[in-house]
Amino acid sequence: MTGDPTVTSHLTAGQRALLEAELVRRQAELDRQVAEHQGGLSRVEHAREVLSQDSDDISHREAEREMDMTLGDREIAELGVVSAALRRLREDRYGNCSDCGEAIAFDRLKVEPWALRCVVCEGRRERSARL
Repeated sequence: MTGDPTVTSHLTAGQRALLEAELVRRQAELDRQVAEHQGGLSRVEHAREVLSQDSDDISHREAEREMDMTLGDREIAELGVVSAALRRLREDRYGNCSDCGEAIAFDRLKVEPWALRCVVCEGRRERSARL
């Protein structure tokens, strides 16, 4: 690692505030989506409710439940990633690549404020995942 992962001085106070506001907005949106999606039920209760809904076609009901659970899983996973980014930001561990330690460009963080890697390292990770 060439950069210090605890320093976020490459971001101005204004940039940090903008990114934090976007992360807070996305976190609130995901909180609302998860609550709406599950109707106030736990994940297990929600799955049981979807499975018990009237339908003549059991395979259709199971496919619907799987799709519903996948959507819920994605929302919850994204909520975790956004919350982790907020924690890093508030603990001054935000904005440096988790692989190389270099600063993640502000333009990248504007697009994906929860990014863990710089463009080069993320590209390398994605290429190796495809192999």
